[in-house]
Amino acid sequence: MPQRIVNLLVGPESDGMRLDAFLGNGEGMPSRSACARLVEEGGVTINETPATSKSEKVLLGDRVRATMDEPEPAGGPLAPNPYIPLDIRFEDEYLIVLSKQAGLVCHPSPGHVDDTLANALVAHCGYDHLGMLQGEERPGIVHRLDMDTTGLMLAAKDDDTQKALQDLIRLRVLDRRYVTLVHGYVAHDEGTIETGIARSTRDRIRMAVSDAPGAREAITTFRVLERYEAGRRDEGYTLMECHLYTGRTHQIRVHMRHIGHALVGDPLYGRGDDRLNLGLRRQFLHSWHVRFDHPVTGEAIEVADRLPDDLLAILEALKDRSMGRTAAGEEICPALGVTE
Repeated sequence: MPQRIVNLLVGPESDGMRLDAFLGNGEGMPSRSACARLVEEGGVTINETPATSKSEKVLLGDRVRATMDEPEPAGGPLAPNPYIPLDIRFEDEYLIVLSKQAGLVCHPSPGHVDDTLANALVAHCGYDHLGMLQGEERPGIVHRLDMDTTGLMLAAKDDDTQKALQDLIRLRVLDRRYVTLVHGYVAHDEGTIETGIARSTRDRIRMAVSDAPGAREAITTFRVLERYEAGRRDEGYTLMECHLYTGRTHQIRVHMRHIGHALVGDPLYGRGDDRLNLGLRRQFLHSWHVRFDHPVTGEAIEVADRLPDDLLAILEALKDRSMGRTAAGEEICPALGVTE
């Protein structure tokens, strides 16, 4: 099997960092867990001396070399792509909870062949260790996030676990919570939106609220976290937590538009005015919290994920316009990394 060598120099920003973390941050390197395995397999040297521990500290000026096998497609049609970073928050032999970055498509689609989350999962786990209930082009995928939606999602390493997790979603006991910033002042502190959702008859790319026979039930509850007063040319903004009881395509984006509060930055359902969108070029939507009982071990799994830097910057810019937080906001905003 062909091999690839990556040479890395420890700079001031990495002085004292753990070896596996340093490697995982390196250009052209696989995920941190894959780098840890590479160290254990003897594939890493520091100043030409074999590294023996993934927790070893690297120092300013160290020259780190990693020698790894080039991946080869095996067991399925997708090419493994180890160069897509996986931000894994929980992993065992059955499942993975990861935080997806903006711009990453979940599975192959037109224009995205080998640069998807599915390709990264194949590189990390191998086809033989991913659930295939969604088909060979969606290995491990339990549920999707839109390309520019960030945050927590689940992947399964076998068919039984994949089915069990999907059953938890269908039975509405896998708790998935999102944070979004919407246009306008949402008056009620909490509420429920329950509609049908179907593909739009006017634009096949969009989904729409519908009472047509083929529309699927969609239920979203929300809690207001913080409100921001109106400016000279906008009607203000509201930070909200949304709880999904169903998982329809674009559900939160469609439901918020339906009640007159489109997501800030949403290119499909929102407002095209860059100023009104506060300069954000993607929808302000982040999967921040998941909670469920592990379908195999029974362990209670609960993972939270702070907002990414671009979304935090939007809230920082609005801070002086805050009208105050709700009780829910006082509880949740600190966990999101939002300062007062």
